[in-house]
Amino acid sequence: MATTQQIIGTWILILLYSAAIIYLVAKGARKIKSMKDYAVGSVTFSPVFVGLSLAAAMTSAATFVINPGLIAVYGISGFLSFGVFFPIASLVSLVVLTKSFRKYGTSVSAVSLASWIGKRYNSTGYSLFIAILSVLLITFIVLILVALAKVLSQALNTDPIYTLAIMVVFVFIYMMFGGANSMVYTNTIQAGIMLVVAVILITAGYEHLKDGIGAFFSKLAAIDPALVKPTNPGSSLFRDFYEIIFVQLIVGAAVVCQPHIMTKSLMLKKESDVNRYLVTSVIVQGLFYLVVIAGLWARLSFPDMTSNGKPLGVDGMIPAFVVKVFSSGWLAVSVGILVIMGLLSAGLSTLEGLIQSVSTTFTEDIAKPLFGSKINGDKSYVLINRVTIIVMGIISFILARNQILSPNLSVAIFAQNGVYAFFSVTFIPIVFGIFVKDSKLKSSLAGSITALVVYFLVYYGFPYLVNNHIADFGFINRYLEGTVRNPAIAASTAIIFSFIVGISVHLMSKKKVSLT
Repeated sequence: MATTQQIIGTWILILLYSAAIIYLVAKGARKIKSMKDYAVGSVTFSPVFVGLSLAAAMTSAATFVINPGLIAVYGISGFLSFGVFFPIASLVSLVVLTKSFRKYGTSVSAVSLASWIGKRYNSTGYSLFIAILSVLLITFIVLILVALAKVLSQALNTDPIYTLAIMVVFVFIYMMFGGANSMVYTNTIQAGIMLVVAVILITAGYEHLKDGIGAFFSKLAAIDPALVKPTNPGSSLFRDFYEIIFVQLIVGAAVVCQPHIMTKSLMLKKESDVNRYLVTSVIVQGLFYLVVIAGLWARLSFPDMTSNGKPLGVDGMIPAFVVKVFSSGWLAVSVGILVIMGLLSAGLSTLEGLIQSVSTTFTEDIAKPLFGSKINGDKSYVLINRVTIIVMGIISFILARNQILSPNLSVAIFAQNGVYAFFSVTFIPIVFGIFVKDSKLKSSLAGSITALVVYFLVYYGFPYLVNNHIADFGFINRYLEGTVRNPAIAASTAIIFSFIVGISVHLMSKKKVSLT
C-alpha cells in the first residue's frame, strides 16, 4: 500500500504532468490543417528530438513494467532474452532499415507504413491489406493501458478499473487533437524523465551486488535455483537457447517493422539529419532496454511474489517494488514518485505513437481509398481520424478491463500475440522493398500471406492438434503444449517461412522472365 506522502506527491506530479501535456497538445493542434500534418507534422524538428521521440515510442510499459515482471518470475534466462539478444537484433535492424525506408517514403510522400508498402508495390489492395491488419496493434495499446493502470492504482491506492477508465478518457481525447506536432515534444519530455528513471531502476539493486555477482546469484538461487540458470525449462518463454537466442534475434530484427517506429523517420526534413537521429535513438534505447534487470531486484524484494498476503502476479511485480523501495522518508518518496512518472512516461510515449499511427492508417489507408469519392476536404479526414480514435478508446478499455480481471499469465502474452502477428506480415515487404530492388508485388504479397497463415497455424492450429492428441510433432510439441504459449515461436516460424516463400516466388518470377 502506498503511504499518504506517496499518494499526495503522486497526485501533485500527475496534475502538473497533465497540464504540461495539455499545453503542448493545444500548441501543436493549432498547426494541424490536414491529415499529413497530423501524421508526420508540419514543424521542422531537431533530429535529436525526433531520436528521443523514437526511443520513447519504442520503449513502452512492456520494457519498464511487464518484461521486468517476467524476468522476476523466470530469472536470468528472461534477462538474456529481453535484455541482451532482443535488444541487439532490434537496434541493428533499426539502423539497417531506417535510411532506405525514410528515403523512399519521403520521395513518394508516404505518411503511414501501409501507404509506404502500397506505393512501393504500386498496389492499393496491398496497402489496404496491411491497414486492416493494423487493428492487431490494439493489443499493444491494451498492454500499455493495463500496465499504467496497475502502476497508478498502486501509487494512488485506487481501483485499477476506475483508474483505467479515467486514463483512457484523458489520453484518447488529447490524442484526437495533438498528432505529430505535439507528440515529438511530449515524447522528448517523456524520454528525459525515462532516462533519469532508467538509471534509478538499473542502480536500485546496488545493495544486492555490493558483495559480488556470486553472492547476488546465491540470493536468487536460494529463492529458486532456476532463477540463475541460462535456460528455464519450467517457463513458457525461456525454455532453451533456441527460444532465448535464435527466436529473439529474428523477432528483434522484425519488431521495428511497426508503424509507430518506422514512420518516425518521415518526420525528418533533411537526409543529413538521419545519422544524428539514429545515434540518439540507439544510445538512449540501449539504456532503456537494460531496465529489465529491475525484475531481478523486484524478485529479491518479493521472494514469494506476494505483498501483504496477496499474489502480485507478473504484471504487479514492478509497481509493488517501486512503492516498497521508495516509501521511507521524503527523499525516497520523491525519488519513488519520479520513478512512477517515468513508468507513466514509458507507457504514454508508446501509447501516443500507437494511437496516432493506427488512426492515421485507418483514415489514410482504409477510409480514403474506400470512401474517398464521398469525402470532401482535409477537415473531413481530420474528423474521421478523431472518430476513429474514440472507437479505438472504447475497444481498448473493454479489452484492457478484461486483461486486468482475468489475464493469461500476463497481458504480455495477449499483446505479443497481436503485435507479433502484425510485424511478421510486414517484415518481408519492407525488407524486400528496401534490399531487393526488382522485387515485385507477388513475391512480397506471397510472403505476407504465408506469414499470416503460418503464424496463426503455429499459435492456434498446431497446439489444438497436440493438446487434443490428434497429431504429434515430436520435439516441437514442447512449444505447442499448454494454455500459455510463446508468440515469439509463432512469429519467428512465420518470418522464416515467409522469407522462403517470398524469395522462391521472386526467383521463379525472374527465371520465367529470362526464359521468355
